[in-house]
Amino acid sequence: MQAPYVVSAEVGGRLLTLETGLFANQASAAVTVRYGDTVVLVTATMSHKARTDIDFFPLTVDFEERKYAVGKIPGGFIKRGGRPSDESIVQGRLVDRSIRPLFPKGMRNDVQVIVMPISVDFDHPPAVLGIIGASAALTISPIPWDGPLGAVRVGYVDGEFIINPNSEQTERSAMELVVSSRPDHIMMIEADADQIPEEIMLQALELAHQENQKVIALIEEFQRMAGKPKAEVTLYLVSSELKDAVKAFAGETLKSAIQNPDKLAREAGLSQLKDEIVAQMNMPADPDSPPPYQGRELELAMAVDEVIKAQVRELILEEGKRPDGRAPSEIREIRCAVGLLPRTHGSGLFQRGQTQVLTTCTLGALAEAQILDALSEEETKRYMHFYNFPPFSVGEVRPLRGAGRREVGHGMLAERALERVIPAEEEFPYAILLYSEVLESNGSTSMASTCGSTLALMDAGVPIKAPVAGIATGLVYESEDRYAILTDIQGMEDATGDMDFKVAGTENGITAIQLDLKIPGLPMPIIAETLQSAREARLFILQKMLEVIPAPRPEVSPRAPRIFVMEINPDKIGEVIGPGGKTIKKISADTGAQIQIEQTGKVYIAAPNGEAGEMARQMIEALTKELAVGEIYTGRVTRLMSRGAFVEVLPGKEGLVELRELTDRRVSRPDEVVKVGDILRVRVKEIDSLGRVNLTTRGVEQPESSALVSTAPARPAEGAPPSSGRPSRPAPPRPQQRGGERPPRQETSEPVEDLPKPQFRPKR
Repeated sequence: MQAPYVVSAEVGGRLLTLETGLFANQASAAVTVRYGDTVVLVTATMSHKARTDIDFFPLTVDFEERKYAVGKIPGGFIKRGGRPSDESIVQGRLVDRSIRPLFPKGMRNDVQVIVMPISVDFDHPPAVLGIIGASAALTISPIPWDGPLGAVRVGYVDGEFIINPNSEQTERSAMELVVSSRPDHIMMIEADADQIPEEIMLQALELAHQENQKVIALIEEFQRMAGKPKAEVTLYLVSSELKDAVKAFAGETLKSAIQNPDKLAREAGLSQLKDEIVAQMNMPADPDSPPPYQGRELELAMAVDEVIKAQVRELILEEGKRPDGRAPSEIREIRCAVGLLPRTHGSGLFQRGQTQVLTTCTLGALAEAQILDALSEEETKRYMHFYNFPPFSVGEVRPLRGAGRREVGHGMLAERALERVIPAEEEFPYAILLYSEVLESNGSTSMASTCGSTLALMDAGVPIKAPVAGIATGLVYESEDRYAILTDIQGMEDATGDMDFKVAGTENGITAIQLDLKIPGLPMPIIAETLQSAREARLFILQKMLEVIPAPRPEVSPRAPRIFVMEINPDKIGEVIGPGGKTIKKISADTGAQIQIEQTGKVYIAAPNGEAGEMARQMIEALTKELAVGEIYTGRVTRLMSRGAFVEVLPGKEGLVELRELTDRRVSRPDEVVKVGDILRVRVKEIDSLGRVNLTTRGVEQPESSALVSTAPARPAEGAPPSSGRPSRPAPPRPQQRGGERPPRQETSEPVEDLPKPQFRPKR
């Protein structure tokens, strides 16, 4: 076993270390990347045999989360861990999009890259290290690959750029940008930003590209130390002779078929035409002769695809014509609508040409936020966006399964595009769920989802900071002097072009970027031109959207729950919850409200309507309110004693009204004045050192239904002796006592009324 090879360099003010030879030596290459206390193991492995039955490069990139990396035991019943989290899928796509364009065209050997974080500290997220590790592993491996490339994150805090910001800086950053690049050009961009102007974004991209040169130099040193010779693999390329034959046989026919603005008709026509070309060109001139392309049917079909691609690119570069007849900067017809679904909280339809997305918005209590079980500090997510791509959207038939990587990636892109304009929890204490249903697809459904989601949010009454729109821009590139930028690309232009550059933002600036390339890098001048083109398109689309709904509705949907926020003394949380949750469950049952209490004492009440929410709020307020001397309360008589009546002034809190404080009349028993269940208004007279509350009715106006009002003595007629208003009865005889003194009154803790009768047991 050979000794490990290790190289290090300073990147972003911290040490970045690459090592090979310690782990996984049976892979084609294995590299561990360390940055801070984050360690990521990346392996790259290639099969020995090529797959001759396919016409694409079989590359697989897996980002494998291991909860032990952050000292977590996976949640739920399956402690082994379940399907990959959305975050891990997106991080795997970052690696895939960075490395895929640099493999040789025509390669058919299976290649698998596995990124496995085995130790993670939150100041050094593993996603960028996964790109660096994949670049290093492929560079030193025998796998053919035109690397290396570097990758960094860029933050923007208080007007300053920060390379690879830590957790606290990321929280305050107005931008989270990931850039991978080669020595000359940028390869991949992923960003979310707080309405950052295009010129600031360009400065960040240039800084990232410069910092990446340090990473590239480190990997090149690593290759000189531990690199293996590249393997010879067979590349399955279409011969120029065969492409020329197809072009001569059917070039003009294909060129005409390409120029059909209707996607389904164009694709059906081209598919049928392709089969006919393959059949006719492979038909022998002599029935006794073998087919001229016998055994090369797959290559012949690939040649037709190559000619179609070349024809599309030639039309764009030479004649300025796109397949549907648009000019390079022209946007397809746009249609917007809101409020289409009567029972949802909000809905928005966005259609751009033959791309149509319907987004719904659902508002809920904060307790309904998504629980996260990933390698991140966040434990919940209150704003969620999901994207569905059913087969009918492209006129296909296939089984419905769970969301694939493409669906997860597109949904996360739309989510990030809007995340920075979602109001803060303190301002809008709701959980927000958006569902984007792709009903038709012909290019850039993720950006259509972003636009549809903005419409749905405003229709639901969510006070977003600014409306967001997005556009996808394509590219046909031959050289830095010969290229065409295409605004609002459709499916054929995406398939035959070299770039899918998605930019979302508001009128003020960018909120999200995603760049996918098929060529080995993009020059900075083209990036700058694309950002400007995307801004002009974004403002045009925003204008169309605001014609339908100019601002968020002033109130949330009447079908949405009503959220009440209050704060209580944290020491009172136990009283609200009650033993075994009995009290809070009763409040929820009585009002229909969902109640969430934080340790700080903040209480969120989600009720089906305003009345129920107010009732729940008052009940919680009553449970936690402190009694104050001099304040007046309305309460219910709960029990009677010989010395007075107990009145419940707040839930669970009683006070005593002594006889002399209960009425001005001379009575010997409280039941002469009130009974259990009567409603009284009382004033807090005193709270003693033991917390006992003494109450009084003196000077307090009673409700008309009060027992004190109904039993009050009538005013005597003028000249008549005073009367108590009750029938007179003879006074009970007083016992004689020595010394002529009245015996002291005997107190009892039992109620005067309904005393229990003695029970007698029969003798056995």
